[in-house]
Amino acid sequence: MSEDPKRTDTPESPDEMSRRNFFIKMGVGSVAVAALGTTVFGYQYLSPNVLYEPSPIVDAGKPDHYPPDSVTLDPQTAIYVVRTAEGFFALSAICTHLGCLTAYKPELGIIACPCHGSKFNKDGVKIEGPAPRPLPWLRMWLSEDGNLMVDRSNAIAIKQLVRV
Repeated sequence: MSEDPKRTDTPESPDEMSRRNFFIKMGVGSVAVAALGTTVFGYQYLSPNVLYEPSPIVDAGKPDHYPPDSVTLDPQTAIYVVRTAEGFFALSAICTHLGCLTAYKPELGIIACPCHGSKFNKDGVKIEGPAPRPLPWLRMWLSEDGNLMVDRSNAIAIKQLVRV
């Protein structure tokens, strides 16, 4: 057999690549991409899935920051701090119907849910609407440094006032 002088395993110019070299580079590239994907998913699998939640204990500040006979919403923590002549108490600002953030309407003296129309009085008692329960009272106390503290995770059944 005679060899074809035009056919060689090496490319004639640097711009040309043999078919064998092309498939070798494609194979190595595919393996590299698969290895990288496996490494990324392996790292995600082994890294901890931690949900960082804010503390349920909220520092509501000094009692003198709240005007007499007021209802103050803190939208960051979803609590109402209510000051009456008898003392302070805290209500959850989350509607018991579908979990919407409620709003205090001072001109009407009610707490209203903008989603489905539930209405509550200043004590959290349901006046009207689809909410199945009143707004829960939250445990509140006075800290050693004189700040009002609220535990959002601890709803109380017996209505307790903090007297200052």
